[in-house]
Amino acid sequence: MPSTAITHIKTLITNDPSLGTGPLGQLQDAALVIEGDRIAWIGTSSRAPATDSHLDAGGRSVIPGFVDSHAHLLFAGDRTAEFHARMAGRPYAAGGIATTVAATRAAGDAELARRLACFRQEMARQGTTTVETKSGYGLTVADEARALRVAARQLTEVTYLGAHIVAPEYADDPAGYVALVTGPMLDACAPHARWIDVFCERGAFDADQARAVLLAGRDRGLGLRVHANQLGHGPGVTLAVELGAASADHCTHLTDADVDALAQGRTVATLLPGCEFSTRAPYPDARRLLDAGVRVALATDCNPGSSFTSSMPFCLAVAVREMGMTPDEALWSATAGGAAALDRTDIGRLAPGTRADLALLDAPSPVHLAYRPGVPLVAAVWRDGVRVGW
Repeated sequence: MPSTAITHIKTLITNDPSLGTGPLGQLQDAALVIEGDRIAWIGTSSRAPATDSHLDAGGRSVIPGFVDSHAHLLFAGDRTAEFHARMAGRPYAAGGIATTVAATRAAGDAELARRLACFRQEMARQGTTTVETKSGYGLTVADEARALRVAARQLTEVTYLGAHIVAPEYADDPAGYVALVTGPMLDACAPHARWIDVFCERGAFDADQARAVLLAGRDRGLGLRVHANQLGHGPGVTLAVELGAASADHCTHLTDADVDALAQGRTVATLLPGCEFSTRAPYPDARRLLDAGVRVALATDCNPGSSFTSSMPFCLAVAVREMGMTPDEALWSATAGGAAALDRTDIGRLAPGTRADLALLDAPSPVHLAYRPGVPLVAAVWRDGVRVGW
């Protein structure tokens, strides 16, 4: 396999404490070698082995590619007017999803695929090498299944979210819609997805309905994810932990019992600061979670209604400024934390044998991601060992 060395890296973040200092496994004046789609070697620049090709990082830093473990990229339409109105004082409500449902149903497969590819490219330019995406804007058997088919052609981390909101046709029969989501819709969607998710929130699905959705998905071999405790206190987090979900996402309104449950369980708390930024809602208290020993991930929640950002660097900077995270904690959460939320060990860190997913930053230290918010610091990205062009 062809090999490439990247040398003279001022700061290399591995997220492997056995390879460097601190929880981030930092190395100074470092080098790494890519062979095929994997990392083959990591060490000091002076000891880098001979390779087929070579790139001098010139004193810049290298980090694992960002892992965006929560996004909604399978949609059509535009909700600029809704955002404009909300910034004038109208609060966000879950029902706004219905606007995108209508536009997505009207769009063809080619349009959904084109938009997804554009979002992936946009994310790659900002250092994201792995992204999860969900259905949830079709809400019929045919539309949910076709969205997931489109996604599965481009991504491995695909989530069935038929339980996003109750479909408009079932507004007076939510039990009937849950039966559809856990029956014919699940049958059509499960072959194209790795995960199942549910919006366990007021205005969406209560605890009993969410449990039914998650158990049905688990019986079909799907991993579990939960939209939990975004709009207020509720049962989503405790349900996620009880059922062993990989991730409870949002986690904005938590009781002490919720925090304790997360600390004692395997479920990752995925925080989505772009949502609070875009809706002027209170930010989740990351410091509280971290101090309790909870594993935390950061993700964009890229969606057309409440968080239309694809930028992991932006979310990292907001988490440091508004949520009590240190720059190191935020970087770990945006890389290794996201990998944990997807139950992956081959991404989110750089070590021999892991995927060669990495970003070269135009900065001597990745602290600049928070120190210089809004500045396009990503100079180059490798995904599966291949340099991504843009």
